[in-house]
Amino acid sequence: MPVTAQQPKLNCKDPGPQMEFTLCAQQDYERADKALNAQYALTRKEAKKRDVEGGEGYNESEKTLIAAQRAWVAYRDAHCEAYSYQVNGGSMQPQVMADCEADLTRKRTEELKKMYDIN
Repeated sequence: MPVTAQQPKLNCKDPGPQMEFTLCAQQDYERADKALNAQYALTRKEAKKRDVEGGEGYNESEKTLIAAQRAWVAYRDAHCEAYSYQVNGGSMQPQVMADCEADLTRKRTEELKKMYDIN
């Protein structure tokens, strides 16, 4: 549930009701996703560069990165949905889902950085 300009500013260091916990978790995931997308663009650019400069046998880097990223997104979404079922139907379920997505997204961002040692 994205935060809109009409909603009050949240105190995510000390959230109050469950809705604030959930909104803070969603904001955290959105920040992590933005960082992931920026890193993915850098990593993809490097993969494409290596395809061009690598010569024979080095023309699949970008293609395989794209396939890997699509598979990773599907994994993240399915894993976090399954993980959130530990509180199925409860008011915490959206927060647990967003926390999981943020955690895995940050980890994936680090993996992409390490792939070609780029930042």
